[in-house]
Amino acid sequence: MSKKKVLIKNARIVNEGCITKGDILIEDELIVQIEKSISSPEAQIIDAKNKYVLPGVIDDQVHFREPGLTHKATIATESRAAAAGGITSFIEMPNTNPQTTTIDKLEDKFEVASKTSFVNYSFMFGGTNDNLDEILKVDSKNVAGLKLFLGSSTGNMLVDNPEVLEKIFSSTNLLISVHCEDEATIRKNTKLYTDKYGDDIPIKYHPIIRSEEACYLSSSKAIELAKKTGARLHVFHLSTGKETNLFTNKIPLKDKKITAEVCIHHLWFSDKDYEEKGTHIKWNPAVKTEADRSQLWEALLDDRLDVIATDHAPHTLEEKNNVYAKAPSGGPLVQHALVAMFEAYHKGKISVEKLVEKMCHNPAILFQVEKRGYIKEGYFADIVIVDDNNPWTVSKDNVLYKCKWSPFEGTTFKSRVTHTLVNGQLVYENSNFYEVNAAKQLTFSR
Repeated sequence: MSKKKVLIKNARIVNEGCITKGDILIEDELIVQIEKSISSPEAQIIDAKNKYVLPGVIDDQVHFREPGLTHKATIATESRAAAAGGITSFIEMPNTNPQTTTIDKLEDKFEVASKTSFVNYSFMFGGTNDNLDEILKVDSKNVAGLKLFLGSSTGNMLVDNPEVLEKIFSSTNLLISVHCEDEATIRKNTKLYTDKYGDDIPIKYHPIIRSEEACYLSSSKAIELAKKTGARLHVFHLSTGKETNLFTNKIPLKDKKITAEVCIHHLWFSDKDYEEKGTHIKWNPAVKTEADRSQLWEALLDDRLDVIATDHAPHTLEEKNNVYAKAPSGGPLVQHALVAMFEAYHKGKISVEKLVEKMCHNPAILFQVEKRGYIKEGYFADIVIVDDNNPWTVSKDNVLYKCKWSPFEGTTFKSRVTHTLVNGQLVYENSNFYEVNAAKQLTFSR
């Protein structure tokens, strides 16, 4: 049987810190040739003239809500939105219902994704106060890592026993990702404001309740424990300037044992936006001050922070529109993450090369993802084409999430994703989807 060929012509290829003009030939799943000019009469041609061609984005933190919370989202709906946003691989979190804290439940998720995901997938295994036996059965070649909540969030999976925590850190060779907020600090602050306001606490107090102190106390403790035990630690969704000083840029990413992620919302919003956006920008950890935001940018650009992700976490509008105490934290982001970062590029905050490093190359290095995250011969053809001069405005009628809303509604983006290829197959082109079942389970070279 002849190989299916796709030829991307006239591309501005962004890869490994350079932008080069050229053509990319794909055969079946793989990139087979990258040259200034390629001719292949039998190939399907995609003309990428005047567009950026990037490796597919690898999002290391999403919540797709399946199983158990499928009124908010499913693997099918959210991976479809991810494809439209240029994300070709995701790593999904364990706080579903039931939680992904046994091998059986993990296998169930892989089974669903194999049938319904539009893009490549892996899952985090969840740690609890009493599942060390299950953690030790996880195959690190086929599972992205272990997720621990050191502060409670949606679907409470709090690990709050210090002895258990140290045992987990000492016993596993899995990459350990952590949500760091100090529970005692948050509870004390919550009580203070609940006593004053009841459930209807003004949203502007969210970053004071889930404070800089709560974040720093927890992340510094996790780092101390990682240093003591030699564990491989990845700290999710940094939200404060103070925490950025806990991380280093003195060694290459591949040699770091302690790494950090920053999310789109903490780079885009600040506490000034609560007045307009209300609980729609209620996240854990909270969006904090303009000074925090600018320090996060600084640490991202000087390589103390390694990865940009989404923490995509949809809830229905009905749920989000509740009073403070009843409105869940989290919001949908996968469809708009890449174009939001291109907006930062247009404003001169980040280069396209750096954006690709943080959203494509670095997640691949950090998680040791096999043959993805780069545009290289022999790699899987996960490719995104972006037109950086094709403005559009986010509105209810073009939001693809199952929850049907976005914190970016009303925002005009200058750039748009025009094509997304997953394993060499076109899954998205100019607002149209192809039902091709191209997705694969991610594997890790560990």
